[in-house]
Amino acid sequence: MNLSSLCVGPFEENCWLLHDPARAEVVAIDPGDEAARIGTAITRLGARLVAIWLTHAHLDHIGGIEGLRRAWPGVPVHLHPADAPVYARGAQAAALYGIPFEQPAPADHALADGMSLAFAGETFTVHHVPGHSPGQVAFVSDAHCFSGDLLFAGSIGRTDLPGSDPEAMRASLVRAAAWPPHLVVHPGHGPETTIGAELATNPFLTGAAQVLRRRG
Repeated sequence: MNLSSLCVGPFEENCWLLHDPARAEVVAIDPGDEAARIGTAITRLGARLVAIWLTHAHLDHIGGIEGLRRAWPGVPVHLHPADAPVYARGAQAAALYGIPFEQPAPADHALADGMSLAFAGETFTVHHVPGHSPGQVAFVSDAHCFSGDLLFAGSIGRTDLPGSDPEAMRASLVRAAAWPPHLVVHPGHGPETTIGAELATNPFLTGAAQVLRRRG
């Protein structure tokens, strides 16, 4: 599996492209904006888009969906159902910021905690990690963690937004603190990191690790 990213839109969101060169297929994680640019990147790989996986449904993570669906009709969108109300309010949220936005059609497939998604020889486990949003998930394989807005390099996602829950975020970070330190974290914003680096330097994750140790 090859991996690339594009930083898109006014919120500088990371759209991740998982590429299977053997099958000429791509999965897009969080195509938040600039659908034409994302589509061009996929076409340059000589591939077709076969799925869209969403870590959550905030407007800066879903704004490119409809443009990609026009380019690849029928491409399925995967979302945790707890974020369906957030997803449905995308255009309303964008209007508050004065941002052009095309409301996507409803998601096609429901993600669930513990579900497995296979692509390009890798198996990703869906981890439901609410807090930033009710339906926030992370996609975790043996080597990769697509964390959405759960975890950033040196920080975490906001918990002061509609639908956010600081207590749920704390519980989700305790769960993340137990993930293998070698995992490369591909976040929704900012640079890549590793679980190990965040356990060593990120006060939010070091605090979660202390809770984990107290539990034994």
